[in-house]
Parts: sequence; C-alpha cells; structure tokens
Amino acid sequence: MRVNCSSSSACTANSSEGELPVGLEVHGNLELVFTVVSAVMMGLLMFSLGCSVEFRKLWAHIRRPWGIAVGLLCQFGLMPLTAYLLAISFSLKPAQAIAVLVMGCCPGGTISNIFTFWVEGDMDLSITMTTCSTVAALGMMPLCLYLYTLSWNLEQNLTIPYQNIGITLVCLTIPVAFGIYVNYRWPKQSKIILQIGAIVGGVLLLVVAVAGVVLAKGSWNSDITLLTISFIFPLIGHVTGFLLALLTHQSWQRCRTISLETGAQNIQMCVTMLQLSFTAKQLVQMLSFPLAYGLFQLLDGFLIVAAPDTQDWGLASCCTRVRGEIQVYQFHVVSPMRTNQAAPRVSPWHHSWWSGKPPAA
Repeated sequence: MRVNCSSSSACTANSSEGELPVGLEVHGNLELVFTVVSAVMMGLLMFSLGCSVEFRKLWAHIRRPWGIAVGLLCQFGLMPLTAYLLAISFSLKPAQAIAVLVMGCCPGGTISNIFTFWVEGDMDLSITMTTCSTVAALGMMPLCLYLYTLSWNLEQNLTIPYQNIGITLVCLTIPVAFGIYVNYRWPKQSKIILQIGAIVGGVLLLVVAVAGVVLAKGSWNSDITLLTISFIFPLIGHVTGFLLALLTHQSWQRCRTISLETGAQNIQMCVTMLQLSFTAKQLVQMLSFPLAYGLFQLLDGFLIVAAPDTQDWGLASCCTRVRGEIQVYQFHVVSPMRTNQAAPRVSPWHHSWWSGKPPAA
C-alpha cells in the first residue's frame, strides 16, 4: 500500500461525487449547514473547556511532558497495534481491515475533553494531549499506516487529510487560547462559562452524533463482525490506556484522563480519509465502522462518567494506606524508644488497625 500525502481530494477514488451511495448523498446546502453548525459548536465548546485551563499547569505539563509522552505512546503505539491485531484476528476483508486500521491511526477526538471534564480529570493534560496528538498525526498517521500495511500487499492509495488536520488544530487551539485568557482575567465568570458550556456542549454533541448517523444511514450494513470490533475497540483503548498510565506511576486523575484520550478517536478525520481514498462501492463496506465506533465511544464515555469513583478501591490505594499506617505507627511507637524519650500516648485506632478490632470506648 502506498500512502498518498497529498491533501487534495482529487484522487481517482473520488473523481465523481455523483457516484456516492444513496445514503451518503447529502445535498450541498444541508451538508454545508451541518458542517458549519458542527464547527461552531465545537469552537464554542472548546472555548468553554479552555476556561478550566490554567496557564501555569499547562506550562508545567509542557516542561515535564511525562503524561503527554504516555498519552502519545497509547495513541500512536497501542491503538494502531490493537487495530492491526483486531483486523488479523477477525480475518476482515481488505477494505474493512483498512477502515479499522485508519481509525486506530487517527489522533484523539475532542469528545475526550468533554468526558474528562465530567469525570473531574486533568483538563490541562487532556487538552494538551488532544493538541499534541493532532500535531503528531501529521507524521505519525502516514508512518503507522505504512508500517502496518507492509505485509498486506495492497495497492490502494491512502490520502492523508492534512487540510482536515489543520482545520482541527485551528478549531482546537484558538478557542482554547481565548478560554485560557478569560480564565486568567475573569476567573469567576470563567466558572459560569465552563458549567454552561459543558452542559450545552454535551447536548449538542449528542445531536450532531445522531444527525450524522441519520444523514449517512445508507452506509450501515448488517456486518456483525464490524459491529463487534467497533464495540470492543474503544473498550480496549480505555483499558490499556489506563493500565499503561498506572504502570508508569501517573496519578489517578491522569490515569482517567489518559484512558479517555486513548479510547476516543477523531471520527470525522477517519471518515474524511476514507472518503478521499476509496471508491463509492468500497465505502459501502467501510463507513459503517467509524459511525458505529463513534456511537460506542459515546456510550463508553457516558458509562465511565456514570460509574462510581473507584479510586479508594484500588490495590495501589490500599498499599498507600497500609504504608501510611505503618509510618504513623513507627512515628508514635518506635521513634521515642530509639531516643530514650517517654513514648506519647498512641491513639487506640492505630493499635486496633493491626488487630482488626474496634477501639475501646
């Protein structure tokens, strides 16, 4: 397979717009309105989320980019590898395998920023990761696609949507920069903007997602295999991203953030790349996957938001508690004995911790 690095849409696969399937034919005015509303909605949403970002914390992430590095490793290391393994394991058709791989090589989507805010994650890290993954996609997308398709011996050209990547960066960085400025100058007002923007943005996001599925209803097919992959793929991304962040000793807040950033992909970029690279006949077999992936990643995000905070249930948290109790016990009991000082009275709670019995009244 050859990766075409041109941003032009004039490729042989899409030389005629009239060849699109019936379900994908969105007339000019409706398509224009849908695109403009989506762009405006996303810009306002990122502006409101930018009001939660503090420049000091943002700069700290840039100076010590450990969280960003872990996120990029998940985004362009784990996700493309997972996509490749899923395509091989399920013995997908060539067109379907490419659709899965393209989705795995896409950068993170802005939907992760919304869910990160709702789960009280690290918003500074979330927005920084989304921006960095979008910038890195300029080089990592063609590199990952080239490496993972070497063994497939396919001759279809892939067109990297550089124009779409540029638009995404503009719609992300400029509104966020304004939001950071508002948060710096008017911190009280920024909190109000943040609360309103998060709620309205979430509702508009659902409306846009449903509208996109309805407008492209002709691209759906009954391939159970693709639907199965679209269901488990974002779940694998969330779980592996969380585990890798946990193994690299990231904080609980960062672990949740990296998990959401890993599983949430840029659906629009995937659809654009497929439309630029393949014929209308091939798109019928492919476009159902990114649409289903988008719906399932929405569902996963809402489930993560609705799930109770299990931070206090984890093994790491239990170990931290044990270590803290031992340190307290040593401080109150062992240290005075070494210095030949009178041992202070030890709270009965510390002794009862070892025996498992409640303290005496």
